[in-house]
Amino acid sequence: MANGQWFPQDWPERIRALSDGTLTPVVPKRAATVMLLKDTTAGPVVHMLRRRASMAFAGGAYAYPGGGVDPRDDDHQIRWAGPTRAWWAERLGVDEAEAQAIVCAAVRETYEEAGVLLAGPAPDSVVGDTTGEDWEADREALVARDVSFAEFLERRGLVLRSDLLGAWTRWITPEFEPRRYDTWFFVAALPEGQRTRNASTEADRTVWIRPAEAAASYDKGELLMMPPTIATLRQLTPYDTAGEALKAAPARDLTPVLARARLDGDEIVLSWPGHDEFTKHIPTGGAPA
Repeated sequence: MANGQWFPQDWPERIRALSDGTLTPVVPKRAATVMLLKDTTAGPVVHMLRRRASMAFAGGAYAYPGGGVDPRDDDHQIRWAGPTRAWWAERLGVDEAEAQAIVCAAVRETYEEAGVLLAGPAPDSVVGDTTGEDWEADREALVARDVSFAEFLERRGLVLRSDLLGAWTRWITPEFEPRRYDTWFFVAALPEGQRTRNASTEADRTVWIRPAEAAASYDKGELLMMPPTIATLRQLTPYDTAGEALKAAPARDLTPVLARARLDGDEIVLSWPGHDEFTKHIPTGGAPA
């Protein structure tokens, strides 16, 4: 039985165009996504959403809350708890302004798409329930980009809790994709007193699921996922608690993973370095194997 690896029908044509020089790669946009965990008696579960089938990018695929970086968050100084901006810059491989914007994107997208906010009135606190009308109005303003996340935090008098995040991995969308993202994946634990909800207009379903269970459903072809999603799910399976995963994050390698495509006789070989399970052999006139 085929697994649930997401594979767009136009990839072979675009790969051939890239190989013969008729396709110019799009510059990837900076992005962040968060694997939000919570502990249960059966082990940690991760919050996932299913992208609407109508979405132009990865429609129908299961993913984590995430999205693009807002350039307005680059240089606006905000109240900040946890590792310094300089520490995050070194960890993420960017400058301090970019580091702040990437971390802001991770926290903002988790709030926009799951209703969970990793921020509080003090460096050692987090907000409680964020489902009130005033919170919802702010969340919708963020989604509409009427305000930046930095402006939202400042107006609310909130401190961003960067210590509640752990940088996990980094993937860059293949060069032959029309929409490309340079995405940092983070891990975080659901703060006490908060709860998730499907707040995203891009998702038609959300679930809390054990990483091993989600990976098994992918293997059976029951859940559709992009390579970074299933790869990170497999990486989470060894941990017995959300805290263990967070503790492991600082030692993880953030070397970007970028798919490679090469011509080999009468087929195209598509591979992701370090992730052999995603290798595809694409006949020049047929479907991938």
